[in-house]
Amino acid sequence: MTEELRPVSPNIDLTLIGDEHVRQYEETGGEIGYLWNGASCLVLSTTGRKSGAIRKSALICGFDDNACIIVGSMGGAPTHPAWYLNLVANPSVTIQVKTDRFPALARVAEGSERERLWRLMCDVWPAYDTYQSRTERVIPVVILERSDHE
Repeated sequence: MTEELRPVSPNIDLTLIGDEHVRQYEETGGEIGYLWNGASCLVLSTTGRKSGAIRKSALICGFDDNACIIVGSMGGAPTHPAWYLNLVANPSVTIQVKTDRFPALARVAEGSERERLWRLMCDVWPAYDTYQSRTERVIPVVILERSDHE
């Protein structure tokens, strides 16, 4: 991990990350992995924009009415995460929140809606403000709304 992408707090537990986080979340219905370092998480399944393969990511999430909110921070890296590029190319996704797995449509928040949801997500994970200070790109806030696609 490069210096600029180190966790904001040295107290963050990184023992459950990546594919292992997804595996344990799915196997336990979120009993392991829904709460990660005090933040709620979901599993996002996207379709690879190049491969067409299903790609899964465990991501910190917040909730706004009936929508799930996620942030494409990648710790403040200079580029967007692959999952974000995949859902921009194909906004039909599947998400799992605890044992509830359902299709959703993704859209990127803009303007005042983005600002409101950014504040909401900084309450969930305060390090997002630090991540934004590390990069020149605007970190995207994504709204996931339940849909009837399959």
